[in-house]
Amino acid sequence: MEEPPHARVRILHKPGASYNFPFYFEKPCISLSEETMNRPVSRTVLDNGLTVVLKEMSHAPVICFMVWYRVGSRNERKGITGISHWVEHLMFGGTQTFAGGEFDRLISREGGHWNAFTWLDYTVYIETVPAEQVDLCLRLESDRMVNTIMGPESVELERSVILSERAMYENEPRFRLNEQLTATAFHAHPYGHEVIGNEVDLRSMTRDDLCGYYRTHYVPNNAVVVAVGDFQSKEMLSRIANFFATIPQGEPVVLATIGEPMQRSERRITVRGPGNTAYLTFAYRAPEAAHPDYLALTLFNAAFTGGSSLGMFAGGGSNRSSRLYKAMVNTELAAGAGGSMAPTMDPFLYTIDVVLRSGRMLPEVEAALDAELERVTSSPITRRELDKALKRAKAQFVMAGESISGQAHLLGLAESTVGDCDWYETILEKLAKIRVDDLERVCQKYLNKKNRTVGWYQPLER
Repeated sequence: MEEPPHARVRILHKPGASYNFPFYFEKPCISLSEETMNRPVSRTVLDNGLTVVLKEMSHAPVICFMVWYRVGSRNERKGITGISHWVEHLMFGGTQTFAGGEFDRLISREGGHWNAFTWLDYTVYIETVPAEQVDLCLRLESDRMVNTIMGPESVELERSVILSERAMYENEPRFRLNEQLTATAFHAHPYGHEVIGNEVDLRSMTRDDLCGYYRTHYVPNNAVVVAVGDFQSKEMLSRIANFFATIPQGEPVVLATIGEPMQRSERRITVRGPGNTAYLTFAYRAPEAAHPDYLALTLFNAAFTGGSSLGMFAGGGSNRSSRLYKAMVNTELAAGAGGSMAPTMDPFLYTIDVVLRSGRMLPEVEAALDAELERVTSSPITRRELDKALKRAKAQFVMAGESISGQAHLLGLAESTVGDCDWYETILEKLAKIRVDDLERVCQKYLNKKNRTVGWYQPLER
């Protein structure tokens, strides 16, 4: 095996003195058997604190390799909002060993592909390559964990790119509404600002801010390495250790529990902007993924709105038989309606979104949605509806895990968000234990007016 590059490359600088839930699963070329999908997962923590999660899947000579850093917009404060996403951009700028653009050329030359994204709780780097080329991924990721160059020119170039990206999003009504809605829903927690950051912070942040943030958070003890594919776990662990084990452990990254004051009454926000379509969102304060109520609330969402059962699976199928669709779309009040809930480290939001049909007004549509929510309170989800939601959950679960990248993604999400990769492995078993009484209980507990923020997007033309 090759010598890890960080063992011979000088550290180049010291620390300074999209919007939707971004889950992507490649379309599988091969359907996996249940036996293959249920193979055991191994979890190891190296001496420097790096967590390594491995799963063998030998149906094709391919490996998906991911590095999950437990850093996202949750870790940001006023003055440096958007810094996690900005650092992600700079991580593609190269090292002394691999110049900018070299990463992409090397991966593409071997027939692989790679990507990255930043979200609320983490930043993720992804490579899928032929199995015999996995050492290339190990070299690249271990090197840029330590040696990423963040020169002044690169910092300013990415500042311009990200400001342009933000300007592009500001033309989207959904982004404009979501930004104002989450800021209204959260008064203290960093979940209240967008991952891309506030424009004023993007203009004022310095290179020292970025370098310091990188050195603090891009350390082995704040990272999870996930590999899924055609390998022997013992050999793969040895390879990973060869490249990553000599990277020094960083100072402990304190994942503080960030509080948010109790919401005591309904909050409202109206956003006016360009366009000819109006949007309505009810955003309810909801529990974190590790909370006992999380899975019951996601099953309620699946039954009531026809939405994704766990907020992380690939979409699939129609929600036309759901109560929400019948109440909002079949009545010609809305062109579309759905619900979503994402697994997060801290309590976040459960949202119900409605796209108004042309000619309909926001007050009448809100009244109709309120009436349907009152109806589900007085006439709770039935056993038949729950069974249908469970069936949908299993189908989405299988679809999400049909590719090695899907399996790797779900394992990394579970380990990074909940701290337990087995959380993903046991989801269906936990879902099967949920009863209609649990759905009625979480509906009563979370879906009440004092627990929500209502957002209107009002087109200027209306």
